[in-house]
Amino acid sequence: MKIVLSVVSFLNTRPLIYGIEQRLVPHRFEVRYDVPSRCAELVHSGEAAIGLIPSIEYARSQTPLCIVPGLSIASRGAVRSIFLFYSTPIDRIRTVAMDTNSRTSVALTRIVLNDRYGVVFESCAHPPDMDAMLGRADAALVIGDPALENADRTTPHLDLGAEWTALTGLPFVYAFWAGRPDAVAPADVAALRRSAEAGIPRIPEIAAEYARTRNHPTAFYTAYLSDHLSYALGPEEQAGLMEFYRRALRLGLIDHIPTISNFEE
Repeated sequence: MKIVLSVVSFLNTRPLIYGIEQRLVPHRFEVRYDVPSRCAELVHSGEAAIGLIPSIEYARSQTPLCIVPGLSIASRGAVRSIFLFYSTPIDRIRTVAMDTNSRTSVALTRIVLNDRYGVVFESCAHPPDMDAMLGRADAALVIGDPALENADRTTPHLDLGAEWTALTGLPFVYAFWAGRPDAVAPADVAALRRSAEAGIPRIPEIAAEYARTRNHPTAFYTAYLSDHLSYALGPEEQAGLMEFYRRALRLGLIDHIPTISNFEE
């Protein structure tokens, strides 16, 4: 029986899903692609058995979730695809247009501006159109592929991955596989792990294919996937994740710090 796997459609997910997409590992998934916010909604509603959900949504789930152990999308330092562009000095930011695709990065923006810069602001949701966002607000949060294509933009900006590590000394975990405890079998969990094992060594191929229809050369996307992202969820990433939850709780962005529960393999 097929089960729905909800996958974020950004480039940064490709190494994790490559083995599934290319049928390099046996699996029973029906893959559906969407933006991060929608992936979380599908898992919360039960429409998807498991999904690559924003890390903040694990803490907001009304039903217990389990995580595929050892895998995430994370960074330690600059991530190159989570940017806060601004048109006024940082300490004068009072309004931020937030990318409608985001959940975790919205929370990260509040934490960084509050805890690192002492800035409190009002926000509005907005599609990822940089000029329109900066026309409406003092700053604009853009994530994922649209942010990646704006990486060379000269508008002043913060890389929120770099800001988090400067603030805490820890990696930041953006997303991971999660679902309800009884939604998948150990074989499904193993398939997701083997998919990543097949995909991560093929990052140069993934980058070359992606570059065919984008603005930057293959080397740019290879460096992004290899040098700025990590796909581990080890002790350091888990420490960063728990620090994120602690700071989010203090700002009222979540109502509790969740216990990390893994699927059985």
